[in-house]
Amino acid sequence: MRISEVIPATGIAHDPSTTEGREWLAAVYRRSESAYVRLNMITTVTGAAAGTDGTSETLSSRVDRAILGIIRADADVVVVGAATVRAEGYLIPRAARLAVVTVSGDLSGHRFDDDGAGILLVCLADRADEVRVRAGLRAAEIVPVAGGDDLAPAAIVEALSRRGLPRIVCEGGPTLAAGFAAAGVID
Repeated sequence: MRISEVIPATGIAHDPSTTEGREWLAAVYRRSESAYVRLNMITTVTGAAAGTDGTSETLSSRVDRAILGIIRADADVVVVGAATVRAEGYLIPRAARLAVVTVSGDLSGHRFDDDGAGILLVCLADRADEVRVRAGLRAAEIVPVAGGDDLAPAAIVEALSRRGLPRIVCEGGPTLAAGFAAAGVID
């Protein structure tokens, strides 16, 4: 499979399975800023975020996964909602921390190690103990966020940045991505 730049139209196509193609993709997606919020999701033409199997896996291709790896490698943290963890059976990214935004701590269906090392549970400060118990991930770190009944995207970004994770990639799902977009926190 080959990929081409459309804007600007160079007429040059690259194969992401080659070293040259991967280097080109990395240069295209690299961010020079020391802090940013990026949104990365795959959807169908009609806007569906899940394929026939109920996950995004059936929507993605080898090129999509190459881009996902490049974007994650450039980030400090990948942010995802708990509903997406449940639906997708999320794994911890190789090159970035994983922050799961959750109100309840219900992460059933995840594919993490039993202790949850490397996972950040982003939750309301007054529900931190409840989230830790329900998630059942002994080594997961709690990232408490002040707030009322909801986790505001700006507060999530601020809490992660304070922990030294200013290069943020939100991978959704749809509800979390829409919240980040509506809040205007995506660069």
